Amino acid sequence: MSSSPSGPSRFVRLLVPLVLIVVWFAAAGVGGPYFGRVEEVSSNDQTTFLPASADATRVAGRLKDFLGDRTIPAIAVFTADRELSGEELETLEAAVEALDGKEAVQGVSPLIGSEDGRAAQAFMPINADADIAEVVAEVRRDLKAAAPAGVTAYLTGPAGFTGDLTAAFGGIDGLLLLVALGAVLVILLAVYRSVLLPVVVLLTSLFALCVALLVNWWLAKWGVFTLTGQTQGILFILVIGAATDYSLLYTARYAEELRRHADKYGATVAALRGALEPVLASGGTVIAGLLCLLLSDLGSNHSLGPVAAVGIVFSMLAALTLLPALLFVLGRAAYWPQRPVYDPHRTDEAQSAAGVYARIGRWIARAPRLAWIGAAALLALGAAFVPTLRAGGVPQSELVLGVSDARDGQRALAQHFPGGSGSPAYVLTAQGNLDAVGATLLRAPGVAAVSVLSEEWPSGSAPVTEDGVQGFGPPGAPPATPTVRGGDVLLQATLKAPADSAEAAATVRGLREQLGATARIGGSTAVAIDTTDTSIRDRTLIIPLILAVIFVILVLLLRSLLMPALLMATTVLSFGTALGVSALVFNGLLDLPGADPSVPLYGFVFLVALGIDYNIFLMTRVREEALRLGTRPGILRGLAVTGGVITSAGMVLAATFAALAVIPILFLLQLAFIVAFGVLLDTFLVRTVLVPALAYDLGPRAWWPARLPADRAP
Repeated sequence: MSSSPSGPSRFVRLLVPLVLIVVWFAAAGVGGPYFGRVEEVSSNDQTTFLPASADATRVAGRLKDFLGDRTIPAIAVFTADRELSGEELETLEAAVEALDGKEAVQGVSPLIGSEDGRAAQAFMPINADADIAEVVAEVRRDLKAAAPAGVTAYLTGPAGFTGDLTAAFGGIDGLLLLVALGAVLVILLAVYRSVLLPVVVLLTSLFALCVALLVNWWLAKWGVFTLTGQTQGILFILVIGAATDYSLLYTARYAEELRRHADKYGATVAALRGALEPVLASGGTVIAGLLCLLLSDLGSNHSLGPVAAVGIVFSMLAALTLLPALLFVLGRAAYWPQRPVYDPHRTDEAQSAAGVYARIGRWIARAPRLAWIGAAALLALGAAFVPTLRAGGVPQSELVLGVSDARDGQRALAQHFPGGSGSPAYVLTAQGNLDAVGATLLRAPGVAAVSVLSEEWPSGSAPVTEDGVQGFGPPGAPPATPTVRGGDVLLQATLKAPADSAEAAATVRGLREQLGATARIGGSTAVAIDTTDTSIRDRTLIIPLILAVIFVILVLLLRSLLMPALLMATTVLSFGTALGVSALVFNGLLDLPGADPSVPLYGFVFLVALGIDYNIFLMTRVREEALRLGTRPGILRGLAVTGGVITSAGMVLAATFAALAVIPILFLLQLAFIVAFGVLLDTFLVRTVLVPALAYDLGPRAWWPARLPADRAP
């Protein structure tokens, strides 16, 4: 390579990187403070994620007509291992009444004792626009402080679970980011064996995250999409992992070019030219896969697509602008103490003949068919356990791992009262259907009690029995008048089983089938049912669509039909293995209660869309080398040159997704394992053995219908 610099003047060469660095520092400085403000624009209310066509959504939209301001029910539960005394009941009654004075508490019911005398409960709606986690924590403190000795107080119900869920997400801003960055730093130090370069790469990733968060915050503020705690956590991990992966690709290429170029400007231009196509192709593939989520009917899935896509855009921009600018300023010093030495006489052949991946390539070349058949058989063995993955939904009480006061309270509630107390199924029907619908509800074996909203009744809901709506007053008093809004009445069915249980879901599904179009059923059980059904529908639609979109991108990138098909097949097989092994771990080792239907969908999006990055890193370099040397030598050269980068990138991505496990949420734990294990599987088996061996066995035919130069000896 020529050592004489050419092109722009020295001043322009220095000015452009400095301007880029200043712009990125300024943008990150503005975005950094938004880490502590995400809760201002985020929501964890499942009802808001459902499509407008869902029954639970339609009923939720009408509840305000009957109940006033939108509220979330909370249930105070008190239990003892003996009968509660009259004095204790009076103390608890006073404690409950005192809560009525809190601004966010919209009234409190009288204390209701259990038949066995060992428990009592009270209902209180909490304003949904308040800070639910803060209100729940405050009410819990008051109840526990007021409970007499030997009496245990809980706050459960939908508000209690929402409070626990929000508190569990509380570590996202600090703990999750700290663990992810710490894990990446350790890996980068081991990969680079450099002091400065890991810091530069981490700075690039962190700045990308700051700017992505800033943009997403304002888009959520303007109502373009909804941020959730779950989406926020995934955004953090995705940006750190993707930006670091793209940075690894660039830093490896820059080190190569520094050995070929005497001046850092020439090395920078060559490195950008070599890294631009794979980074844009990889990022574009991920963005295309994520944007397929816009077709989801479930709001949480729908919002993840654009939120994460924004993160990938800034990951690519940072890796292709900020990182090259920083490395241009630092030059070879960035790699200290192992600085790349300018050596124009060192050939690519000599460079690629050394190292562990060159030895793996030579091993594959001796028996390529045996290598890919063995790797495929091993993957197929793991994929055989996919049917054992229980992904039909989990109770709300199981979403939070570890301690949950709401979960403990619900269990205590179910021991002394109907399990669905405080979380009724809301049944909306026309006034003329009241008697028939009420009779159907009463006949259902899973229903403990039925009432209809009535302003005449002291508690606001008049009981419904086989004799119809009951009156308030002496025997023979006229029936209470139901509240009518828009020609409709609202019944409340208290279920025998806890609202988030499989038994409650079966009861509501059965009632929907019996009532047909005469009534719509909402409430927390109905929300869970509609969420599960929508998630399954999304999964069935979006997974094939993502495969089709990524296949088209690979065809355009590799100018081939057969090679993209082979790459997609290996990726799908790898995903199946990750799910199958995860099922074994979740069911046997961890004894988890199941998985949400969106877990396989999210796992697929990240494993296929991100996992295909490594195919792109490998095969773009293989194609580049194959154009010079032929397919088989190009495969060996491409594997030798990119093997270390892909392994490092895979370890970084696996480590960042594994960091999600520090947040005590079942969904994030399962996603962390599936993606981390799947990425490592892709890194060490699929991209290192299966894909190179399969392509080597096929030779030039792998590029069909394109025709590359004939093979020649490396």
